[in-house]
Amino acid sequence: MLQDKDIVNDYLNGLNASLKSYAGYISEANNSQLRQTLVSLRNGDESRQRTVYSYALQNGHYKPAQPATPEEIQQVKTELSPGQ
Repeated sequence: MLQDKDIVNDYLNGLNASLKSYAGYISEANNSQLRQTLVSLRNGDESRQRTVYSYALQNGHYKPAQPATPEEIQQVKTELSPGQ
């Protein structure tokens, strides 16, 4: 039998995979109605992902990575700045 943690993590993985796919579908959609529908679906999945993530975090089912240091953040900003 699946445990709560397994179900939550499986659902989160599915939502995360969907969110990654939406970017490609949205950018390639020529039809404005289709594009708006995809944006709405993505927004709903983002909301569900945040809710499930919060649940997993509160119940000890997920442990996030350590926060980036200010130096690491600055390094990424520098690397991603235009003209670098």
